Amino acid sequence: MTEEKKLIKLFMDLLQKMLSNAQANLQRIVLPEGTEIRTLKAADRILADHVATILLIGNPEEINILATENGLLNIKKAEIIDPKNHSKKELYTNLFVELRKNKGMTFEKASVLVEDPLYLACLIIKNGDADGEVGGARNATGDVLRPAFQIVKTLPGISVVSGAFLMFLKDKSYGEDGLMLFADCAVNPNPTAPELAQIAVSTAATARSLAGFEPRVAMLSFSTKGSAKNEAVDKVVEATRLAKEMEPTLHIDGELQADAALVETVAALKAPGSKVAGKANVLVFPSLEAGNIAYKLVQRLADAEAIGPILQGIASPINDLSRGCSVDDVYKMIVITSNQSIGLKKITF
Repeated sequence: MTEEKKLIKLFMDLLQKMLSNAQANLQRIVLPEGTEIRTLKAADRILADHVATILLIGNPEEINILATENGLLNIKKAEIIDPKNHSKKELYTNLFVELRKNKGMTFEKASVLVEDPLYLACLIIKNGDADGEVGGARNATGDVLRPAFQIVKTLPGISVVSGAFLMFLKDKSYGEDGLMLFADCAVNPNPTAPELAQIAVSTAATARSLAGFEPRVAMLSFSTKGSAKNEAVDKVVEATRLAKEMEPTLHIDGELQADAALVETVAALKAPGSKVAGKANVLVFPSLEAGNIAYKLVQRLADAEAIGPILQGIASPINDLSRGCSVDDVYKMIVITSNQSIGLKKITF
């Protein structure tokens, strides 16, 4: 089997594992862009495969016409919510007012915003009527995340949302049989030490819920165990200490250079005795700049498969798609979001 075929098999095996987990533990996923055709086609496949319960937000007549025109026979199994006229509109409006009254939210303002599918999706989740959301095929990232921050908010003990990538590598000697997680590669330009610690803990949780392995987290820097002195190094050292306080049983070490985190012979010289150095399967980068550059370099130069960003730290999983996404991308992100929800229900922060 060629290296490329091994990579595809690793990716497909993990996807099948997540798919089976979702099918065995059906989650309720709300799709705010219910009249967006790629979203609708993905929802039809999800329902046909019995992967999740789907809530579609949009004009029911328009959704049904699109479903008929495109032969989407399973859309009838979805719950279709008209944002302008549904039975819980007043309930969600009052909930929104209660959540944001200290920010000046009035019933009049809330009654307008509750008709916005992106706000409505988050209110549905906050009220316990859905477990997660996938959006962004039609809307910008900021528009997807703004109501999430205002309504769903972050997990207890977590104040920062971050983005992780699943990295599938051809070389199986790295990570967990070639699978690693990189973070934060999508959200925070220059996280503080406390924020970096939260990113580490959140990414460890993502590793467990999606990849199914016990994380070994390397906090990366240009220094290993004091080999360089700089305030940027101090930040990583402090973040590692704080992450250990947050989750004492987590296998985490830092500060580590990338080679010390990944190569056992280098780790033996630079960080002897470390339980993480030389065998890290989660890499936490000190800044967005470093993380984003690193994942793109690995993706292009090592011909790795990069899946993400997967948003983490939100109290219920909300994931943002690229506006250039395919039907398959939407399908996979619904599977991922379902698995995040299943994982979150098993842990206590």
